[in-house]
Amino acid sequence: MAQSSKRRGRVFILIAIILILGVAALYLLVVRPQTQNAPSAAATPAPAEDMGEIVMSVQAIPYGTALTAEQLTTVPYPKKLMVPGVFYSNITELVGKRAKMDLDARVPITSSMVMDSAEGSLSAFKIPDGMVAVAIPMLNSIASVGYAPQPGDHVNVIATMMFVDMDPTFQTILPNLFANVVLPPGTIDNPASVAFATTMGEGAKRGYAEQDETLAQPIYLQPSEPQRPRIVSQTILQDVIILEVGETAMQPTVTNQAQATPTPAPNQQPATKAKPKIVTLIVTPQDAVTLNYLMYSGAQMTLALRGAGDEQRVKTDAVTLQYTMDSYSIPLPAKQPYGLQPAKTELTLPSGLEEAQPAPR
Repeated sequence: MAQSSKRRGRVFILIAIILILGVAALYLLVVRPQTQNAPSAAATPAPAEDMGEIVMSVQAIPYGTALTAEQLTTVPYPKKLMVPGVFYSNITELVGKRAKMDLDARVPITSSMVMDSAEGSLSAFKIPDGMVAVAIPMLNSIASVGYAPQPGDHVNVIATMMFVDMDPTFQTILPNLFANVVLPPGTIDNPASVAFATTMGEGAKRGYAEQDETLAQPIYLQPSEPQRPRIVSQTILQDVIILEVGETAMQPTVTNQAQATPTPAPNQQPATKAKPKIVTLIVTPQDAVTLNYLMYSGAQMTLALRGAGDEQRVKTDAVTLQYTMDSYSIPLPAKQPYGLQPAKTELTLPSGLEEAQPAPR
């Protein structure tokens, strides 16, 4: 029993020694390195960074708004990051200036974001470098997608033109008119005499000869009406940004406070918003010249509104009467020994389907 007790005592002593060595090793590996790396209480603190102040917006500021002191505040900012002439450090310097763009809240105000109140047009700051703005007419609600497009929207521009055959010398629409050439008496004996022509009027339009099978003799055909123009439509511009809709100078000035909408009287109808007559587009200088030519040449232009975020460009084919018939399998109606009654010479809505008019109040 005594030897067994001594053996157990030596085991406990051995276990105790192992535990002590483990604790010591843990201390050397973990606690001591952290103690050595910890800053000394007597260490010299790092010098404080030299700070200044910059002006920041405290609320969202719409484009064109005149800035007020209530919309701005100052915040600390490292002086080494402040570029001279870029950041504002004094609110007073900004009061009265106008925002060139929509400013979010908590945005540092820089010189590129504001302009003096009398410094040119606000619209000019929305035009990217290398681009220009040009206005085209908004013909009606059909040609302008029901007046849906607004500033910032992307549109395509479709032009529709009419072509006619012309005399290359006279630069007049064909057919030409015949005229009688009159030789004064004594023309042969008097070289000074001059022949002159007298027009024969609309009844003398130039036509062409054709052999009539019934009469078995040639006949001369003349047009029964003026030449009909040939119509063609094609997309001329794609993914164009709208700068303004309507006359910019006639739009109300942006103010700092929202204007309350007056409530109409019980029997008073709300005022109808005037329909815009023009739309201003941001285009390249060459496209601006093209649009100018098309406007003065009489072409009709239609806007096609693009989906938000859609920037792809699709090659389109010019559309004519022949293209429409070929692409959509439209046959030329055959001449038949029968027809509809009453005769239809133009397309109209069936009776009773005319556009409804609002009933008078």
